[in-house]
Amino acid sequence: MNSQLKQLVSSLSGKKHLLIVATALCSAMQPLSAQVSDTWNPDLGNGSYINPIINADYSDPDLIRVGDDYYMTASSFCDIPGLPILHSKDLVNWTLIGHAIAEMPEYAQFVPDPNHGGAVWAPAIRYHNGEYYIYYGDPDIGIIMVKTKNPAGPWEAPVLVHKAKGIIDTCPIWDEDGRAYIAHGYAGSRAGVKSILGMIEMTPDGTKTIGQDRIIYDGHIDNPTIEGAKIYKKDGWYYIFSPSGGVATGWQEVLRSKDIWGPYETRNVMEQGNTDINGPHQGGWVDTPDGKEDWFVHFQDKGPYGRVVLLQPMKWNQDGWPVIGEDPDGDGRGVPVKKYRKPNVGKTYPAANPVESDEFDSNKLGLQWQWKGNPSALWYFADGAASKLRLFSHNTPDAKRLYDCPNLLLQKFPAEDFTFTAKVEFAPAQKNGKMQVGEKAGIIVAGYNYEALALEARADGIYLVETTCTNANKGGKEIDGEAVKISDDLNSGTIYLRAKIKRVGVKKPTQKPDYKAEATFSYSRDGKKFVDFGSTLNVKEGHWIGAKFGLFCTRPWVSNDSGWLDIDWVRVTKK
Repeated sequence: MNSQLKQLVSSLSGKKHLLIVATALCSAMQPLSAQVSDTWNPDLGNGSYINPIINADYSDPDLIRVGDDYYMTASSFCDIPGLPILHSKDLVNWTLIGHAIAEMPEYAQFVPDPNHGGAVWAPAIRYHNGEYYIYYGDPDIGIIMVKTKNPAGPWEAPVLVHKAKGIIDTCPIWDEDGRAYIAHGYAGSRAGVKSILGMIEMTPDGTKTIGQDRIIYDGHIDNPTIEGAKIYKKDGWYYIFSPSGGVATGWQEVLRSKDIWGPYETRNVMEQGNTDINGPHQGGWVDTPDGKEDWFVHFQDKGPYGRVVLLQPMKWNQDGWPVIGEDPDGDGRGVPVKKYRKPNVGKTYPAANPVESDEFDSNKLGLQWQWKGNPSALWYFADGAASKLRLFSHNTPDAKRLYDCPNLLLQKFPAEDFTFTAKVEFAPAQKNGKMQVGEKAGIIVAGYNYEALALEARADGIYLVETTCTNANKGGKEIDGEAVKISDDLNSGTIYLRAKIKRVGVKKPTQKPDYKAEATFSYSRDGKKFVDFGSTLNVKEGHWIGAKFGLFCTRPWVSNDSGWLDIDWVRVTKK
């Protein structure tokens, strides 16, 4: 039961209020994913929208339309659950409805975990013969596929379709003759070469490849770093939508051929132009249910905020080439829009955004949360009856820093400016009635640089400690800074921990937008008066992802029992 409903129920009594309470209960039981964000809502309420349509790190998005429903997925790298599934009716208002990967299969697990920047790269989602398929490339393993008849899940176990090192950004197509193919890119870091696209034929059921992998396009001269292939067929032509030029500065290229194996001719169909939307590319094409409008969803790299999702109008010119965005000079090369009318899908739908806050009223974790590695049942207890989440402290062998711990429970930044607050209580482990020393628990803002507000069990009591690390990806060491004693007892009592994220150094629209963010921290004993604590964090992105925020509970020693952090709620607000 959410906090507002708790207050309502406690304030009402008597039969005349039963209908009111019942109505409130029904409202509270609506899916959390149907909520409207306090931090970012792209629906302007007047028939128009503003980009980004999702102001969060859903990198390398791809989508499909089935009937009047749109489904989107995105890269999840090593975060679990993986392959997020989002749903929309109008391409503007999106909700998170599930994930296609509950945990990585044994053959795809990485030791040690977390495998920063590895695992699930640039997926493609397709609908074929009544089933939903997602293919993705694991750069260290090969091409992996999951499928289901219900996109909200459950999804079948991942299948290794093609074993290879360096194949990424995979996209299937089933041709009219029943034959199946998969287009893909190559990761230079593993394959030893990039800027090329490949194709492999698959068995008609899409479970394994047949024949050899073949290069179908070399972009070294005209389209360096071409990747992210999304293949379609229209009017007898095979079209491959591929980003080129690099993540932050690239453009959207389209290739076409009458033969799936090529040769392919190419055209630049969208670039930044004079807009402040840098590197507009990598995404998917869909149409409206009546087939009269075409739209393209792609990402924009915003540094510490990750790769956010944008929606662009698209049209097909008489010469058979698409143009994405607006094309005021008519040269066939579009530029992205910031504001535009919403797609005409025949109806008007209410605003809805991926959920952020959590009252922990369920016996399952909210869909917004992900671990940094394959989860363990021993890490947490979702106690819906008590309306709280309990994180048990966990020891990761050889983990010297929080950066090395897979049991960080995190979610994406939802906007450029926001505040998140957690109401918590820390109970360290005890032995013979004495507190065990060394457990830490609290909140964290995590990227290559990170900072945590940690409640720590020390010999003389529980302290609130600032823990920071700079350049964690380059071996940076974790340092404890400011500390204040919170309790002499074996329990911290209720404490509110807060982090405020703010974009800084904002410039006027420019060809090279600069995205920088800072995080400041504070705490409170009553939830009203907050005391600033620690230093200001220069927020940095993670490995192929934006920075994230969330919770943790760790310990440096091995034992047959643990302490815990109880979280009453986490609330994400605009201020």
